[in-house]
Amino acid sequence: MPDLSIIHASTFYELTAVVVLAAVIGFVGVLLRQPMIVSFIAVGVLAGPSMLNIVESHEHIELLAELGIAVLLFLVGLKLDLKLIRTLGPVSLATGLGQVAFTSAIGYLIGIALGQDMITSLYVAVALTFSSTIIIVKLLSDKREVDSLHGRIAVGFLIVQDLVVVLAMMVLSAFGIGAQTGAGDSALEHVGSVLIYGLIMLGFVLLFIRYLATPLVSRIARSQELLITFAIGWAALLAAIGSQLGFSKELGGLLAGISLASTPFREAIVARLASLRDFLLLFFFIALGLQLDLGLLGSQLVPALIFSVFVLVGNPLIVMAIMGTMGYRKRTGFLAGLTVAQISEFSLIFMAMGLSLGHVSAESLGLVTLVGLITIAMSVYMITYSHRLYSQLEPWLSIFERRKPYREEALEDQRAEKQPYDVILFGLGRYGKAVAYYLQKEGFSLMAVDFNPDEVRRWRNQGHRVMYGDASDAVFVSDLLLDGVKWVVAAMPQHDLGVTHEDPRLSLIEGLKQQGYTGGIAVCAQQLGDHNVLKEKGATLILLPFHDAAEQAVARMKAASPASCLDPAKS
Repeated sequence: MPDLSIIHASTFYELTAVVVLAAVIGFVGVLLRQPMIVSFIAVGVLAGPSMLNIVESHEHIELLAELGIAVLLFLVGLKLDLKLIRTLGPVSLATGLGQVAFTSAIGYLIGIALGQDMITSLYVAVALTFSSTIIIVKLLSDKREVDSLHGRIAVGFLIVQDLVVVLAMMVLSAFGIGAQTGAGDSALEHVGSVLIYGLIMLGFVLLFIRYLATPLVSRIARSQELLITFAIGWAALLAAIGSQLGFSKELGGLLAGISLASTPFREAIVARLASLRDFLLLFFFIALGLQLDLGLLGSQLVPALIFSVFVLVGNPLIVMAIMGTMGYRKRTGFLAGLTVAQISEFSLIFMAMGLSLGHVSAESLGLVTLVGLITIAMSVYMITYSHRLYSQLEPWLSIFERRKPYREEALEDQRAEKQPYDVILFGLGRYGKAVAYYLQKEGFSLMAVDFNPDEVRRWRNQGHRVMYGDASDAVFVSDLLLDGVKWVVAAMPQHDLGVTHEDPRLSLIEGLKQQGYTGGIAVCAQQLGDHNVLKEKGATLILLPFHDAAEQAVARMKAASPASCLDPAKS
C-alpha cells in the first residue's frame, strides 16, 4: 500500500486526489466508450478502504453527495407538471406498488430456496425492491428522456418506491427504538407522526405554489446570481426539512422543484444548475463506491448471481406486465421496466440497519452489496443502449401488450389526424418550434411530433396539429401517414457525442426508408462532423442551426449596412 500520509494531512488534499482520480478514470472510460457512471463508481471503489484508501474524511464526501442529490431531484421536480402528475399518477402508483409486492414475494421464495432463514430472506427480498432514483434520473437526463412518456412514468413509480423505502426504514428504525426503550407503541406513534408531518409539508408546498411562488421568484429573478443562489438554497432547505421530518432528502428536493415548476423561470434555473448538478453527483457515485466493502463479497458469489439475474430480468418483466395490463405499449413498458433493473444505495442502508438491530448477518450485507455492484453496473449499460436492446428483443415482447393499448393511443391521437399535410416535424424544442413557425408562414401544412406529453398538450391547445410519438420507435414510424408528405424534419435534441447507434435521427431515417418514403428528409445537426454520416444514411438536407444562423446574420448585416462596413478589401 503506498504512503498516503500527505493526502490524509488535509481534507482539501483528499478531495483533490479524488477529483483528479475521477478525471483520469473518467477519461479512460470515455476512451473505452463506457458510461461515466460506471467510471465514477469505480473511482469510489478504488478510493475506498478495500483498495487505495484515499478517503478518510467520509463526512465531507457525503455532504457534497447529499447536496448533489438535493439539486438533482430539485431539477426533476422543476419539470413535473401537476396536471401530468394527475394523469400519470394511477400507472405510477400501480406499477410502483405492484413491482414492490411481486419482487418482495418472489425474492423471498428465492431466498428460502437458497437456504436462508425467514428473517434474512425477508430482508433481502425487501432490499431487492428498491431502485436508485438518482442513477436512473441521471441516465435519463443524459439521454434526454426524462420528458418522454416512459421517462415520466419511470420517475413516477421511482417516487412511489422512495415512499415505500421511507416507510420501511421508518418502521424498522421505530421498532429499533421500541426495542431499546421497551415501548411497544413507539413504532406506531413514530409512523403516524411522520405521516402527519408529510401532510403538513405537502399543504405548505401547495399554498406556496398558489400564492407565493411566481411573485417571489419574479422579484428574485431580477438578479441572475440571486436566482441561482435562491434555487440551491430552496432545494437544500426542503431536502433538509424532509429529512428532519423523517422523509428522504430526495423527496424534499423533489417537492422544492415542484413548488417552482409553475414559475416562468424554471427553464433558466434548469440550464444554469445542470453543470453544478453533474459535478456534485460525482461525489454521490464516489460515496456509493466507498460503501462497497469487497472483503465481504467472496463467499456470496453464487447466490448474488442468482439474485442479480432476478433483478436484471425479473423486475423489468414485472413492470412490463403491469403496464401492458394498464394499456401501454410493449415498447413503453420495456423502456420503463429497464429502470428497475438494479438495486439502490438504500438497499445497502436498509441491510445495514438490519445488521445493527441484529436481524441479519454481515454475510447478508455482503450478499446485497455484491448484488448492488452487479446490477448497477449492468443496468447502466442496459439503459444506455435501451433502444438497441428493444429492437433485438421486440419479437418476443408482444405478450406484454394488449391488442388495443388504449392509454397510449389516447395520447397519440393519430387516428384523428387524417387530413393530408406537407411536412412532419419531429421535436418541439426551441429550434423545432422556430422551424414550425417559418414553415407555416410559408404556407406548408404541418404535423408536429414530440415525445413530451406536456409539449403535445400545449401545442394542441394552441390549435396546431400534433401527436405524441418517438422518432426512435420503429412501430410508430411505420404507422405514419406518409402519402403526400414532402418533407420529414428531424429537429430533436441531440447528445453531445455526435452520431451513435442509439441516435433517434438514424432510427427515423431507417424507419422512413423501410416504409418506402421518397420525399425529403431534413436532419438537424449541431456538429459539422455529423454531416457526412447523416448524408450516407439517407438524409436529403443537413440543417446546422448555429452555422446557418451565422450565415444568415452576416447576409442580413451586409444587406442592412453600407458596403464599406463589411467589405474586407476596404478595411
